[in-house]
Amino acid sequence: MLAVVVLLMAGAAGALMRFGVSRALPVAAHPVSVPRAVFIVNVVGSFIAGLALGLAQTHVISAEVGFIVISGLCGGLTTFSTFAVETIELMMQGRARVAMRSLALNLILGTGAAFLGYLPTLAFGR
Repeated sequence: MLAVVVLLMAGAAGALMRFGVSRALPVAAHPVSVPRAVFIVNVVGSFIAGLALGLAQTHVISAEVGFIVISGLCGGLTTFSTFAVETIELMMQGRARVAMRSLALNLILGTGAAFLGYLPTLAFGR
């Protein structure tokens, strides 16, 4: 039961962080601006998730803690649904290039950030 409560708290913390970033960096009306808040939380969350994955796989942290960080904190922090909706909105506004740039940046840099988070954990061996 304690793990469930901690998972819920981690998810809430991630969601609150995302809310803060969204308020600090609202979607710009500039025609070439990629939605920054979603991009930032997705890349940062991916980095943290990659790090947690590697630390759990190398037994530096328990699998349960890794799950709480990845599913709770990073799940609350990152947002695929908002990313998808913002991409659709950009397309509907006739900003297809910005939508494709946002798509590419989120996918490439998000995956790259997860790898960069995971990479240092290789020093701990398997």
